[in-house]
Amino acid sequence: MFREQMGNFKHYMPLLEQLVIKDIKLKYRRSFLGYLWSVLNPLMIMGIMMLIFSNMFRFDIDNYPVYLIIGQTIFNFVSESTNQAMWSITGNAALMKKTYVPKYIFTLSRITSGFINMLFALGAMLIVFLICRVRFTLNMLFIPAILLQVYVFALGLGLFLAQGTVFFRDIQYIYSAFQTAWMYATPIFYPIDQLPFKLMWLIKHFNPLYAYITQFRTIVLEGTFPDGRLILYGTCMSVAMLGIGSWAFMKTQDKFILYI
Repeated sequence: MFREQMGNFKHYMPLLEQLVIKDIKLKYRRSFLGYLWSVLNPLMIMGIMMLIFSNMFRFDIDNYPVYLIIGQTIFNFVSESTNQAMWSITGNAALMKKTYVPKYIFTLSRITSGFINMLFALGAMLIVFLICRVRFTLNMLFIPAILLQVYVFALGLGLFLAQGTVFFRDIQYIYSAFQTAWMYATPIFYPIDQLPFKLMWLIKHFNPLYAYITQFRTIVLEGTFPDGRLILYGTCMSVAMLGIGSWAFMKTQDKFILYI
């Protein structure tokens, strides 16, 4: 079964590539600055958030712009890519009714195009690093492994949301509310040690984004390698989410045609 799935995947790789290119082009279509917005947008949002939160709450965080843009970039990728993935099946209903295409390809393309947009946004992060005089170390070579953890997690969540939205359109409203709570439960713009102990414990143990963001910040802000337990937790959560999402998707995909 696995070999058959991999064979199908290789056969449809050109389609996946075209879908990803289409998604990226649509994002910047009729935009005067085009792909430059991938760098400018996170910088502008970071600037606004920095002015608001650093002045209103007076967090004592060294290199706060760096702290902020790392959390912002990772959360935005997961949020935006999964929102796009949610409609990946229903949005391609016409094509699926005309010809056979592995249905997961559409969800995979949305997550992958979101990931590529995040890679563009790393340009903004690099600018902030240079301005704030971040010390570059060999530990930064581990950053791609952190991004891979985030990508796998987002893919699993995207598959779960995509199949669920086919049957229950109300998921869009539930997920929107959940994302708001998720944003505030993720230490993007505040230090986690400001929270009550019980809430801090819950976030550390049940919010995978905390693991990915903290790994990234440890390397960049402290110049040290992340704690092995944090890496293991982040990896396990990614694999578990991919397993849950894939299982739910494969179990229900044969019924998609009846609801799209």
